[in-house]
Amino acid sequence: MDETPPLSRAGPSPAAEVFQAFLVQGLTAFGGPVAHIGYFRREFVERRAWLSEGAFADLLALAQFLPGPASSQLGMAIGLRRAGYAGLIAAWIGFTLPAGVAMIALAYLAPQLAAGWGDGVLHGLQLAAAAVVLNALVAMARTLAVGPIRAGIALGATAGLLLAPGPAPQILALIAGGLFGMALLREPGAAEPDDPATQEIPPVVSGGALAVFVLLLGLLPFLAVWLDSPSLGLASVFYRTGALVFGGGHVVLPLLQSEIVGRGWLDQDTFLGGYGAVQALPGPLFSFAGFVGAAQQVAPGGWRGGLVALAAIFLPSLLLVVGVLPFWDRLKAQPAARGALAGVNAVVVGVLAAALWNPVLMTAVRRPSDWALAAGAYVFLAVAKLPPWLVVIGFAAVIGLFAR
Repeated sequence: MDETPPLSRAGPSPAAEVFQAFLVQGLTAFGGPVAHIGYFRREFVERRAWLSEGAFADLLALAQFLPGPASSQLGMAIGLRRAGYAGLIAAWIGFTLPAGVAMIALAYLAPQLAAGWGDGVLHGLQLAAAAVVLNALVAMARTLAVGPIRAGIALGATAGLLLAPGPAPQILALIAGGLFGMALLREPGAAEPDDPATQEIPPVVSGGALAVFVLLLGLLPFLAVWLDSPSLGLASVFYRTGALVFGGGHVVLPLLQSEIVGRGWLDQDTFLGGYGAVQALPGPLFSFAGFVGAAQQVAPGGWRGGLVALAAIFLPSLLLVVGVLPFWDRLKAQPAARGALAGVNAVVVGVLAAALWNPVLMTAVRRPSDWALAAGAYVFLAVAKLPPWLVVIGFAAVIGLFAR
């Protein structure tokens, strides 16, 4: 039986304790979202006993249901359950801080990496990123695009986005996938156990969080234009990305590529080089936003732009966790909702497949030998099971050395 006190009585569990625990995870949790979930279970269920297996499974199901970074949302929910709203913020800051700082620092080095032997380093990062995306695509297809209906949705999304790339077609594809899923992929209700602590958020707070989520999604683009504020425009792009990304950190690549590179805010090589670099870091892949926000050339950049981008891309997750958690037990039992999620997840596979071809492979592959190098990186990841950070660092170093 779970003996963790409910949210309203969580005062004795200080947010500082939550921050310290998640800072350790942010410094050591290599391997991407799936690995993060394993680390969280070992730390917070087995070692610290902050919540039971059933409660952990319930929060994990919620994190996978919502758009945004699943592992970060799981961490937010654990922090919320352990130490209230301050615990939610503490969990996010602790888990994101190390990679976020590293990504913003890397943006300051990007101009140097684009010259001399650094061009080889960027090329190595791009080839390694291609292998990482392919590995994620294969793993996601095996679970999210199984069966003729899901596979058909994924293939249709891939074809459509190759013919009509851009943020608007991606959003339309996600909506269409949800509608197809509701009609064709209705699933029985989830069997995860109820967690009484999730019911302690007052309805006015959860409803307010959902209202703010929707208002920001609709108003930020208009406010950016009306006030002629590049910083608000940057926040709008990252907020929209965080609110619409289904399928985890790798799917942030095509959405941000369309929004940032497509607008000319950052060049393609630097963008993909930063995406390759984030694979070598612990913590959430969404910390890539810190690099893009700091390196982009339209809004104020540097550490200010990096912080704006990081706050904006994670803010939808924070609002959704607070807003949806009290209603989760009812929502997860609705076959239509689960069918819509299945359809959206199938589209996510197609979105990632289209992004793998363009821009990832189209940018990373410069000569015929690059196909062999990308294939070799994939073998190291998928067959030899080497950790992504080791493959990324190895390819960046070796290709950078030979390019000198």
